[in-house]
Amino acid sequence: MTIRVLLVDDQPLLRTGFRLILEAEPDITVVGQAGDGKAAQEQSRALMPDVVLMDIRMPGVDGIEATRRIVREASSGAHVPKVLVLTTFDLDEYIVEALRAGASGFLLKDVPPDELIQAIRVVAAGDAIVAPSVTRRLLDRFGAHLPSAHQRSTPARLDRLTERELGVLRLIARGMSNAEIAAELVVSETTVKTHVGNVLTKLGLRDRVQAVVLSYETGLITPGAIP
Repeated sequence: MTIRVLLVDDQPLLRTGFRLILEAEPDITVVGQAGDGKAAQEQSRALMPDVVLMDIRMPGVDGIEATRRIVREASSGAHVPKVLVLTTFDLDEYIVEALRAGASGFLLKDVPPDELIQAIRVVAAGDAIVAPSVTRRLLDRFGAHLPSAHQRSTPARLDRLTERELGVLRLIARGMSNAEIAAELVVSETTVKTHVGNVLTKLGLRDRVQAVVLSYETGLITPGAIP
């Protein structure tokens, strides 16, 4: 299958660069470009891409609101693409809001081309991108704005998880893949997939990204805790 990508960035030069990188891949095609969030929503509706590569800071409707609008259309039964947010470290404070809005992950704008390509393939397949090193740096800096551990209370819904599922959630929050979790717990990858599915279902979460955000917000994982 060919992955259809919509590029959203207010800088034409960056869009051109991303397009050259992506269209060199046999399984990826760029179906459109947009320079702001409003155009992104319109293009997404018209072109039905599989993945939207979304900048955060743009004139008019920004990337966070555009992501929220695109994902919201799922309730109407419309085609909803996966949104992969691009950011720079000076935009740390927007990351959690982007994930809450429905993004399937985030990358830095200076990501190596091969990592960008792999990320697009991963989110197109229905998974999420939470790179451990990026997660650590972003959430450590964002941590100053989060409640301290003694101010947080563990939500009752975490009690729905078994001890093994709670352990799997902690590993998800560290950015580990299913294969890495399987190796850590010495179980099969199929077993891990079952546990991950149970965690998401019991907690009412859309994907692994939301699981990471929840883990930080509830104090299950704290900024600086990821090795």
